[in-house]
Amino acid sequence: MKNKIKIRHFAFAAIAASLAIVPALLQAGLVDSPAVFFLGKCIAFSIAAIGIDLIWGFTGILSLGHGLYFALGGYAMAMHLKMNATGGNITEFMHTGGLTRLPLIWRPFLSPILTAVLIFAIPAALSGLVGGFIFKKRVKGVYFSIISQALTWAAYSMFIALSPYTNGNIGITDIKSIFGAVRGAANYMNLFKIFYASLAALVLVYIMASFLVERKFGKILAAIRDAENRTYFSGYQASRYKSFIYVLSAAIAAAGGAVFVNFNGSITPSQMTISYSITMVVWVAIGGRGTIIGAVIGAFLINLCEYNLSSGSMVDIWQYIIGAMFCIAILFFKGGIAGLFSAQIPELARRFRAGREEESEAG
Repeated sequence: MKNKIKIRHFAFAAIAASLAIVPALLQAGLVDSPAVFFLGKCIAFSIAAIGIDLIWGFTGILSLGHGLYFALGGYAMAMHLKMNATGGNITEFMHTGGLTRLPLIWRPFLSPILTAVLIFAIPAALSGLVGGFIFKKRVKGVYFSIISQALTWAAYSMFIALSPYTNGNIGITDIKSIFGAVRGAANYMNLFKIFYASLAALVLVYIMASFLVERKFGKILAAIRDAENRTYFSGYQASRYKSFIYVLSAAIAAAGGAVFVNFNGSITPSQMTISYSITMVVWVAIGGRGTIIGAVIGAFLINLCEYNLSSGSMVDIWQYIIGAMFCIAILFFKGGIAGLFSAQIPELARRFRAGREEESEAG
């Protein structure tokens, strides 16, 4: 077990080190700036995927609504950055919607400190309210998944309806990063700053998640996943652990959304749709649930496939390719890609060596 953990940490260190040299590759002309923006988005997706792995991979709670928390974090960051751009004045879409003064819900985002708090506080409060009620009633399995979908759909409809405040399905666009403009060769320094800040956020989230699951807390989560009733009989309030990890995973997903906005330059309600949430689950499933590193690998791998396959000759079939990868991972690779390299391949190698030894002894 300890060897598997070391391998996972080494794999993450290799990924982080590879990402760290990307800005140098850009300066050397070996990669272009769109590739850097794309990798920045993948970092954001990886952060969100780690949150999903905590709630699904380790606790066994399949949430199909984490796109909502991802988008809430993105909107909080976007609102602050938009206020920076307008100097605290109302935006064009607010004018179009008939508003003459800055709405009350926008005013907290004038403060960078309050924005940093709200990025985590809003999704944490919502998930705490929902999770506390649902888990106390011992709702689980497919019923929880349906409720998480319904919550996401309700939020999506609300954001579309409140167009004077959210700009409807267009969302908040033309956003600069927290360090200023990042597009164009003249703004490479700002791009490097946000890229390294995002990478640091990913490293911190990975370390925190690994610390939690490698301690007694992680074993309790696994016990809830494998035998929740026995966990209750052992004296643990499983509902409290489930509520806590649900809130934590929501906050982590929101952090991913906040990072995403800085690279994407916009946030729309499409980021909180059910299909977006399901896509996040696919990242974790293919990468390897219950491993943390699998969430990172899956987020990068699937988005790299989409990035390269969604244009050119594969434009009509790339979604089928991603779907086939998901089916293959579920049917044949129990632990996803992470499990394939940390468990299945070593097991095959062990059996091969054992077979060779038996043949040599028989000979």
